[in-house]
Amino acid sequence: MIELENVAYSYGGGELLSDISLELSPGSFHFLTGPSGAGKTTFLKLCYGALVPTAGEVRLFGDEVRTLHRDDIALVRRRVGVVHQDCQFLDHLPVADNVALPLAVSGQDGADHLEDLRELMGWVGLNARADAFPPQLSGGERQRAALARAVIMSPDVVLADEPTGNIDWEMSQRLLTLLIELNRMGKTIMIATHDLNLIRAAKAHVQARVLRISQRRVQLAGADL
Repeated sequence: MIELENVAYSYGGGELLSDISLELSPGSFHFLTGPSGAGKTTFLKLCYGALVPTAGEVRLFGDEVRTLHRDDIALVRRRVGVVHQDCQFLDHLPVADNVALPLAVSGQDGADHLEDLRELMGWVGLNARADAFPPQLSGGERQRAALARAVIMSPDVVLADEPTGNIDWEMSQRLLTLLIELNRMGKTIMIATHDLNLIRAAKAHVQARVLRISQRRVQLAGADL
């Protein structure tokens, strides 16, 4: 689905990532770890075409990213749901409308998907907050809304960038449970995190591969996690 071959990425005259070869296969579950500044967010951006590698190849669903035009990239991104670290919303729109935004951007009539939207809002536990505005949400509610928005288009892959970084442990576990449920539905999941407790909790329920960015490369982490 997503393949990286001998990928490197340089920024500001320095190499941030180097010689990365990795395949995210259908239905797989990955954690991506590493210290702040190691390049986790950059790696995720390479995985959905937001960045183009300075060396090597990234193939998204069989197509090399450099060969894709802007419209092609937009179509590819419908197959990849991204939960961004900063959870940005349009504050003048209710939560349900924010979650449904990808439908509008893709030219679909939201009225045709009202039942799906209600079901999705219930799945993330936000039906009672559907008419609230983003500034009224707690940190955990914002993260769950971000996850709902990321999967409204039923993507094949979900990439989550530090999704539990600003919420308590109870809410982190709830969000993790939702991501595990998506994986059991056949979705490919990658979670960038520095929280080893979250990884340990997940490994009790799902076969997860743990990757670590170290010295600019992505390596398989030790089994002691």
